[in-house]
Amino acid sequence: MRVLIVEDELKMAGLLRRGLREDGMAADVAVKGEDALWMAGATDYDAIVLDVMLPGADGFEVCRRLRADGVWAPVLMLTARDAVEDRVAGLDGGADDYLVKPFAFEELSARLRALVRRADGAQREGGILRAGGIALDETRRTVTADGCPVNLTAREFALLEALLRHAGQVLSRDQLLDLAWPAGIAVTPNTVDAFVAFLRRKLGVAADRIETVRGIGYRMVAP
Repeated sequence: MRVLIVEDELKMAGLLRRGLREDGMAADVAVKGEDALWMAGATDYDAIVLDVMLPGADGFEVCRRLRADGVWAPVLMLTARDAVEDRVAGLDGGADDYLVKPFAFEELSARLRALVRRADGAQREGGILRAGGIALDETRRTVTADGCPVNLTAREFALLEALLRHAGQVLSRDQLLDLAWPAGIAVTPNTVDAFVAFLRRKLGVAADRIETVRGIGYRMVAP
């Protein structure tokens, strides 16, 4: 899961990025609305955290322009203003949810997961991604293989989530690095091979769902 944080307060942006990465998500930061527009157009984000109070174009305007440009990733707007008219303006401008500062990070993270589940519901059953005997619960952050619990690290969980969300598609090692590793981390495509090996060992007999596509990368075999 990859998230774009649009926040001009650098301390807040850093806290949000660190928290999302610790939750196993990849997170990028834009400090201006104009930066957010080109980044969202160039990258397929799963969700966007958008602050209302931005220099230049504010969050309301950025959200309207994102929708006009055909960017339909779920938008969670952040603001220190709790007026009803502000919430209405954000939702009417194309936002999907609204969170007033100050907030608990756990709530923000939960709201993001809920937004992504709703946006991609065709691939999920009640927030659970499945492929054969593998089931990944995005809300509880748990994985089972043939009904048995599987303990994964945050990075293994993110890698498995990326494969499941794109079940049936061949993903290159570079694509998997982009989906499951935070931006700016110095890793090589060989890292993907190592983590796929870790996943296969932990998944047991269900590991055959992860197919190696020679010379390209990996695919989660769809049921």
